[in-house]
Amino acid sequence: MTTLEDDARALLATGPLCDSCLGRPFADRSFGLTNAERGRALRTTIALADDADYDPDAPDACWVCEGYCGTFDAIAATIVAELDGIDFETYQVGTKVPPLVEENERLLREDAALEPDSGESLKREMNREVGRRVGAKTGTDVDFDRPDVLAVIDLEGFGPLDVLESGAAAEVTSHAVDVQINPAFVYGRYRKLERDIPQTEWPCRECGGSGIQLGDGGEEPCDYCGGSGYLYETSVEQTVRPHVVDAMDGDEGTFHGAGREDVDARMLEEGRPFVLEVKRPRNRDPDPAALEREINEAAAGSVEVAGLRLATYEMVERVKEHDASKRYRADVEFSEPIDETAFEDALAELRGTTVEQDTPQRVDHRRAALTRERTVYDTDGDLSDPTRAEVRIHGEGGLYVKELVSSDDGRTEPSLAGLLGTDAEVTALDVIGVEGETEPFELEEYFRDEPGVDEE
Repeated sequence: MTTLEDDARALLATGPLCDSCLGRPFADRSFGLTNAERGRALRTTIALADDADYDPDAPDACWVCEGYCGTFDAIAATIVAELDGIDFETYQVGTKVPPLVEENERLLREDAALEPDSGESLKREMNREVGRRVGAKTGTDVDFDRPDVLAVIDLEGFGPLDVLESGAAAEVTSHAVDVQINPAFVYGRYRKLERDIPQTEWPCRECGGSGIQLGDGGEEPCDYCGGSGYLYETSVEQTVRPHVVDAMDGDEGTFHGAGREDVDARMLEEGRPFVLEVKRPRNRDPDPAALEREINEAAAGSVEVAGLRLATYEMVERVKEHDASKRYRADVEFSEPIDETAFEDALAELRGTTVEQDTPQRVDHRRAALTRERTVYDTDGDLSDPTRAEVRIHGEGGLYVKELVSSDDGRTEPSLAGLLGTDAEVTALDVIGVEGETEPFELEEYFRDEPGVDEE
């Protein structure tokens, strides 16, 4: 059975090895040492045992790494330079190792009769050694799950011997480092105080959002959208996004809502949860209260946001997937006069009922034809005159409220119209509540900041 010293001698017999490459096959021994320290200790032990001169091999002479193990500092310096001006708290480093160097690593272990996977790879050592230098220089922490920034090193992008010849202040070419900035997220709730404002951008279907159509004289403004490229002048997304992207100095933003209300419906009371995702943010720590005021002032009463907070990336999935119930207030008109007792009886019959709804006719051109079951948790209402009423509904998420009232030609059963035996139509709809079914959307584990209080 071979000893640790025997294995080290076998490695050294393969050719000149730097301390890191000598120590790397023993990376699983003696926690707290770098591979270079392991290699130096082994080389020292052998020199003492042989009563020979201590004669280390420099990285530029190493046949395995071909000098790359001497460039940790230079690579870290380049990464730090590339991160200048970018706000981040966590990072991760990744490495692309040239195939020939990976082959050298395999041959080293094979020639020394070691297991192919003994110790660790150069890629793993490079990630760790460069990473800890980046962390020390920037005062940030490594995060292997979801870092703010990721720096990927392409070792084939520079010549290690050229870097080693440059001395202690060397850096590698920036072409060898790809800095990726992960998105940042702002959570809040929006209120839509005017009708005919969609939640997200609504490009014109006639011109594909270009605002241009072909006429007899060539290109001309689209008649359908007036050349704007949009069916509606603005949206909640267009109201919120520019301010958040600018505050975070990002490249672009994506709006994620907890469902959406109809274009002609208002969103009132506490508002609807949303997350604005900002791509390549250079500032991850804007003032949410100041941002909230800025958005609301610019919207001038058409849209309002509240409760803005810096969120984690998990909040996007929560907003989009968390089961929520909705509360509505609808103005309803009946085609015939309605008796108040019959009206109250119909609402009582809907209360607690699970209804079956085929995809409504108004959206069947863009949604799959399905039959959905949704529960009506509660209903009440008031007749203002025999043909008009205000109806209030609390229902499971995904409930088509307009069709619950109208029946949609029998595609929703039961319905208010069906129970009353007369046509009924929602003439105005407000969403007045969007809340989680089992727990709130706003759990602290999904936020990066502390809850703030706007003093205004």
